[in-house]
Amino acid sequence: MDDKVAVGVALLDVLEHERLSLAEAVDRIETVTTDPAVTREILETAERRGVIRREGDTVFPATGNYVSFEADVVSRDGEFSCRRCGAGLSTGYFIRFDAAEHGPFGSSCIRKVTGRE
Repeated sequence: MDDKVAVGVALLDVLEHERLSLAEAVDRIETVTTDPAVTREILETAERRGVIRREGDTVFPATGNYVSFEADVVSRDGEFSCRRCGAGLSTGYFIRFDAAEHGPFGSSCIRKVTGRE
């Protein structure tokens, strides 16, 4: 469970949004876990560490960090299923965090997960 929390916090740390609804933040976290207890722990840990700020049902990324697609994302060819939408992929995109790699994602889902779309 600790790895999932670390990856979830790392994912919230690189969101490129000024604000998200709590539901949108949970949508991102669900690429890491669908367990409500772990989701809650990710949100609480991120808030405690200053990664996000919460006001009611709104989440504000607080660090200004972002994913560099050149340095932090790797692509691999193979047979994958997207962690966000479940689509079959021949090329998977993975985000490299200190805690672990997170993915695979399709080309549009990687942008949605990081907030580029």
